[in-house]
Amino acid sequence: MGTLTPGRISPQLGVPTQIERPEYLFHDGPEVVTASDVKSPETIERIRIAGTIAADAMYAAAAIIAPGVTTDAIDKVAHEYMCDHGAYPSCLGYMGYPKSICTSINEVICHGIPDDHPLEEGDIINLDVTAYIGGVHGDTNAMFYVGEVDSESKLLCERTYTAMMRGIKAAKPGRAINVIGRVIESYAKRFEYGVVEDYTGHGVGEAFHSGLIVPHYDAAPAYGTIIEPGMVFTVEPMLTLGDIEWEQWDDDWTVVTADRSRSAQWEHTIAVTEDGFDILTLPSHGQTSAAMPA
Repeated sequence: MGTLTPGRISPQLGVPTQIERPEYLFHDGPEVVTASDVKSPETIERIRIAGTIAADAMYAAAAIIAPGVTTDAIDKVAHEYMCDHGAYPSCLGYMGYPKSICTSINEVICHGIPDDHPLEEGDIINLDVTAYIGGVHGDTNAMFYVGEVDSESKLLCERTYTAMMRGIKAAKPGRAINVIGRVIESYAKRFEYGVVEDYTGHGVGEAFHSGLIVPHYDAAPAYGTIIEPGMVFTVEPMLTLGDIEWEQWDDDWTVVTADRSRSAQWEHTIAVTEDGFDILTLPSHGQTSAAMPA
């Protein structure tokens, strides 16, 4: 059972003035971008650029993961990588979020805020990174190990990756988008994992989060949007070793399992093609996560 507690959050990092900002930084409340979830080939290529920067920033940050390293230090590496490559860290200032990435450890399902908490041997950690450049966002996350990790946690991480890929492979034109969740839940239930329902995948591109919802559980007949070629959205299942009930810390962001069981998540942004999918958040140099199955 997890015992994570909030740490101290350092001041917000700056972004060079020449880097384009997303529109939500210029007003209160949620995004106001309106764009179709079906993207032009040119827009898809711009999302791929943003997604590649996000993935590369994630792996650059992951390279320093070790016992004793703080999540704040990890955030700084990702922040500097995105800024050095002309991208704005999408999380920074989004609905008041104070950091450039999310760092979710052990029982944290999602949206963990980087702070001065040092990683410990045996932890598992999710890095969630989104980059904004060229007027679009690319969104990805992955699991990483801190030193030696127990086999149950490793299997959770590996199987969550497999669940994501199975969901992605199910995303074919003409199918209802809820097929993704049906496939993910069917696989996860083999291992008696909890499948988080209240946090979903989403449309992404000109908006960080469009109105399109991609459930990771069997939600049929709800969420019956028909998948079309050119649609761009994330697939990002969250699986737990225990129950799916959750609690939120007083920071209004960090979501933890109510029973403090460990949770894992993976995410890619994909574009739907005529006969399948195209992953837009692959790293440029073929890095793989420390938790990536062989």
